[in-house]
Amino acid sequence: MYFISGIHTDAGKTVVSAFLQRALDADYWKPIQAGDLDFGDTDRVKAWTGTPADRFHPVRHALNTPASPHYAARIDGVEIRLDDFVLPETNGRNLIVEGAGGLLVPINEEETIVDLVAKLDLPVILVSRHYLGSINHTLLSIDYLQRQGFQLAGLIYSGGDSPETVRIVGEQTGVWPLVELPELETVDAAGIDFLVAEFGAALRAALEKTKA
Repeated sequence: MYFISGIHTDAGKTVVSAFLQRALDADYWKPIQAGDLDFGDTDRVKAWTGTPADRFHPVRHALNTPASPHYAARIDGVEIRLDDFVLPETNGRNLIVEGAGGLLVPINEEETIVDLVAKLDLPVILVSRHYLGSINHTLLSIDYLQRQGFQLAGLIYSGGDSPETVRIVGEQTGVWPLVELPELETVDAAGIDFLVAEFGAALRAALEKTKA
């Protein structure tokens, strides 16, 4: 079981989550969906993977406004509490849990996404993306997880290609990517099929090494 978080909101968590669900034959759960309720991240992963519907678990908090969960919940007149979240039963299958935004996105007035990670007690797979400023965001995210004692199962780069970013982040943190996924021209079922065929075996091998 893995919690998927990103270095920022548009790092590519949902594409990576779809790839991971297929590559690891896992269930999928999005605990908090803020905005896009007509076709949210669960719907996207369903469409992209073709995985049976019973492998997807209900969103716990479906919020109308595309904003930080604490603010979207306030607009909807609800309060998000850590006690609201319980890992779904997967009958022994793996589980991919996709977070909302980045690690320190507030879910209420006192707690953030990392508090949800701690509540669920899951290792984190961090998703990075190559853009100007991403080195800083990646280093800060890794540093926070390491300093706070969270288990970082790995780092995945989603989209683009920047060997220098990979090198400097790896040299400074000791964290090298599980896999580096290319940018998809179109994110659809065929695109996810391609990622799984090209990188699925490498991902599984890399995750096995982290368990050793």
